[in-house]
Amino acid sequence: MNISPLQQPETAVDRLDIAPPPGSFWKGLLRGIRRLCPRCGESHLFSRYVTVVPECPHCGLETDAYRADDAPPYFTIFVVGHIVVPGMLLLEQNVHPPSWVHMVTWVPVTLLLTLALLPPIKGAVIGAQWALRMKS
Repeated sequence: MNISPLQQPETAVDRLDIAPPPGSFWKGLLRGIRRLCPRCGESHLFSRYVTVVPECPHCGLETDAYRADDAPPYFTIFVVGHIVVPGMLLLEQNVHPPSWVHMVTWVPVTLLLTLALLPPIKGAVIGAQWALRMKS
């Protein structure tokens, strides 16, 4: 059997990366939102606030191969902006509070929403990358 260098025999690991199992996109996305390993859903995806563990201790998935980079902050800004801006506009149109009320209200809300949503959104991005086989 002659095998050219471009046609290496397929290994078990290669077969796992060919096509995602049915329904894995939503599984990976939801497990990522819960900040769990997208493959097994058993162990934590982050060792700190948004520091990805290098490898899942339960199933061995190399999670640091999935680079989320700038997508999670952009998605977080998008979501927080769509919550805060309508709230600000509704408050201004209905109550007409002084400017200090807006500052005291919306700065902490924006900060807390951003800090609360960034880890689940980063987990979701990593889960989607796992399901779509988008390794770096």
